[in-house]
Amino acid sequence: MKVPKRLQPLIEDGLIDEVVSQLMSGKEAQVFVVRCGDELRCAKVFKEARQRSFKQAVTYQEGRKVRNSRRARAMSKKTRYGQREQESAWLNAEVDALYRLADAGVRVPTPHGFVDGVLLMEMITDAEGHVAPRLDDIELTPDVARDYHDRLIREVVRMLCAGLIHGDLSEFNILVGADGPVIIDLPQAVDAAGNNNAPWMLVRDVDNLRSYFGRFAPELSGTDYGKEIWALYEAGELHPDSRLTGRFEADSTRIDVSDVMRVIDDARQEAEERQARERGDDEAPGIDDSSFR
Repeated sequence: MKVPKRLQPLIEDGLIDEVVSQLMSGKEAQVFVVRCGDELRCAKVFKEARQRSFKQAVTYQEGRKVRNSRRARAMSKKTRYGQREQESAWLNAEVDALYRLADAGVRVPTPHGFVDGVLLMEMITDAEGHVAPRLDDIELTPDVARDYHDRLIREVVRMLCAGLIHGDLSEFNILVGADGPVIIDLPQAVDAAGNNNAPWMLVRDVDNLRSYFGRFAPELSGTDYGKEIWALYEAGELHPDSRLTGRFEADSTRIDVSDVMRVIDDARQEAEERQARERGDDEAPGIDDSSFR
């Protein structure tokens, strides 16, 4: 096929030997099957910033760190340069997440490089060597559904242990390769420790899996792995090999509001006294003058 303009530089640099076919075209990117030496890989060509929804992106980007202060300031503004930098940060976030998760043992496509907005990565294939189907495109037996659900819950745990949440996990971005489910599409990967939306995003990802696999194995519909996983993570007790039950009971311990208010009042009084001393007031509120004589 004719070489797409965005892939021509990679051909010229010898990173790609041939563009075989277009695999898919979505809102975020186009994906091509390419030949690199004797191996077939995927080239994900990201679309330009004007074709992305940055209103939605804000929810996911919270907590992502930008090392360069000039870039950070520009991204907070609506200038053309700031938008370009925001686009670059968004793309790099997916690439960084892919490398990070691959290193953590999460089953994602193996990355092979990122050049000029093009991500080269492993092409996932089925047992016959054909392009792997999406999970949504295949029928499952109850046993296979339970097996895949268990594997993907483990992948979610490994992701969280690596500090990331997929943020949009469902049957539409999971491929079924020869070795089982493979998680794809990570532009919205969420920083678990730095994003206030992380808890409900994690639960939503897991609930999506429960809803889908519950169609084939109804007993999975009664599980609550998402809240259980987050509770373990929040308590610092989540590990890649943590034993999960699929059950969760919310803490029903009643909070004594009066005690909380007393603590707040005490803290406020201490702050007022400290400010008064710093001002050099003769009579600071709540201070016994005799203690200074």
